[in-house]
Amino acid sequence: MKKLLLATSAISLWTMAGPALAADWPVQPPPPVAVLVPAFTWSSCYLGGSVGYGTTKTDITDPSELVQDLLNAAGGLGLPPSPLVTTGLGLKGWVLGGQFGCDYQFAGSGWVVGFEGAALGANLKNQTFAGLPLDPDIAAGLIPSNAAVATARMDFIPSGTLRLGYAWDRVLLYVKGGAAGASDKYSVLGVFTPVSNPIQFNFQGLDLRVGWTAGAGVEWAFWENWSVKVEYDYFGFGHNTVLMSDSNLGLSAPVDVKQTVQMVRLGLNVHMWSGKW
Repeated sequence: MKKLLLATSAISLWTMAGPALAADWPVQPPPPVAVLVPAFTWSSCYLGGSVGYGTTKTDITDPSELVQDLLNAAGGLGLPPSPLVTTGLGLKGWVLGGQFGCDYQFAGSGWVVGFEGAALGANLKNQTFAGLPLDPDIAAGLIPSNAAVATARMDFIPSGTLRLGYAWDRVLLYVKGGAAGASDKYSVLGVFTPVSNPIQFNFQGLDLRVGWTAGAGVEWAFWENWSVKVEYDYFGFGHNTVLMSDSNLGLSAPVDVKQTVQMVRLGLNVHMWSGKW
């Protein structure tokens, strides 16, 4: 009986003191809630700009024949036709422009596909001399030699390409290929000097051509929705016929131009609509 009374008293005391003791205990904070960070993705559209340096291999056939044969016929000089000669012009200079495109990264994979359009203003230019060996004054020994100045300049390069790449988180390696165009201006000027009547000439031509392009690059998403890329591009434009005309003399004739372009570009893009950067 005594044991039962003691047990009942102990339970009553604990019931009365429990809330007071619990109030003195420190309150434990709830466990932190895990925040799920979305996985990085290249799926987005983008807009950006780029700057680079380019060179061309430009072969013109034939500025010497253009001048000599036209002036020979127009002036009734009676000279034999000149042989075909290819004059090489290696254009070089800076390019500056912009690009836009969209990429899609397959879920759970590093593979990325996309397309890109670009428009580049260019300042690729050079000039060289094209000999005029049929000049009558050269044959007569009155002057040692004579030459026309051939000049070429490329000022615009648009392109549309498809991209295929593989991403390691924020680093993307890719290849690209598609169609491209180019705008070139050519001139051949100088003086053709028959003994009795020197002829000043200035032939001008505009070349708008379409070709193909292929390239490769690496792009790094370095901060939020910004990325930077380094890219190599090759352009093949093949042969094209360019009409060269001198409005003062009223003469015109075609020349053949074969051209390829290589360039390296540094670009900066801002990406939109991905929602995960």
